[in-house]
Amino acid sequence: MIVEKQKQPSPGPAPADAAGVARVPALRPAAPPPARKRRLWAWALAGVLGLGGAGFGIWQLWMGQPLPVLVEILAPAPVTRVLAVNGRMAALQSVDVRSVVIGSLTALPVAEGDLVAKDQILAQVDAATQNAVVRQAMAALDTAILVQQQASETYDRSVSLGGNVTRTALEADAYALQSAEREVARLTALLEQAQTVLETYTTRAPVAGTVLTLDAELGQIVGPSTALLTLADLGTLVVEADVDEAYATQIRMGQQAVLQLAGESATHQGHVSFVSNRVDAATGGLAIKIGFDSPVSAPVGLSVAANIIVEERSAALTVPRTALVDGGGAVLVVSDGVAERRPVTVVDWPAARLIVTSGLNAGDTVIVDVAGMAEGQTVVVDHP
Repeated sequence: MIVEKQKQPSPGPAPADAAGVARVPALRPAAPPPARKRRLWAWALAGVLGLGGAGFGIWQLWMGQPLPVLVEILAPAPVTRVLAVNGRMAALQSVDVRSVVIGSLTALPVAEGDLVAKDQILAQVDAATQNAVVRQAMAALDTAILVQQQASETYDRSVSLGGNVTRTALEADAYALQSAEREVARLTALLEQAQTVLETYTTRAPVAGTVLTLDAELGQIVGPSTALLTLADLGTLVVEADVDEAYATQIRMGQQAVLQLAGESATHQGHVSFVSNRVDAATGGLAIKIGFDSPVSAPVGLSVAANIIVEERSAALTVPRTALVDGGGAVLVVSDGVAERRPVTVVDWPAARLIVTSGLNAGDTVIVDVAGMAEGQTVVVDHP
């Protein structure tokens, strides 16, 4: 059976109005933008407010709970204020030996570590030229002495002749003798000067001691600006150190010190034996020397740790440096379960504990570590 498909009518032209004008479909309004972004901002704002409210609640809860703290109950006790410095071993007497003349070094009869006596020869500079000067001075003096002898004989002969010699001749002979004597004296002085200069070509030990360093070699041209060697008396050793200028006014002669040499566990007793009157502007250090109460034997230059006892108090209040707030001008004390700020005055010193001079009394409960704490916070004493 064949079924005939019904044809759909094709769209015809748009209907016209009564005036014959074709009508067109009305334009639809544009669809509004989706509200997705607006909802995301709303959710983000709600989340931030929620987190802030939760944090505020936790903070309120934390502030409402007492914070465990470690404390110290202050009590007077003996206190020793110590300044720690590092120094090096040195000889009390040390001399840099130099040649006072310029020339080639021809002899150096000592070596490092040698013990030398006072006035012992340490070095010799080539003195050939000066030796020639000395010989010339000697020859000139010898000639002048002969002239003096002749003038003396002539004068004596004129005197012996008495009236047979005119007064003028006698005076002339006397004048010649005086001139010859003055010339001998002059040339004698020149010879002595030349011999003195010759002596300077030989360098002798100014003091007895040990040759610490030898800085010159044979054949080297030396002079006043060249150090030949360093001579030191190792019988008396000291510790040389520098003190920071911030504590320069606290160091005085005679203060006791505890000294520990590098490589040793034992300590030695000593005392400040020298304090410079000048602070080095370049380093800001004050030079000091610390002497040993008992003789020690150690190489020069060895490192030494020194604790200088600056002050001793029979009874004083101290607090740890970690207890200070406001740059060291106050501490926090426990008062009725609350952290209370208490202004204090302390002795500023490079130490873990500081002496309190005002603001606290014996029996006060001081919070040991104030990191992260605030005044007025509720606390509870933590007993470790």
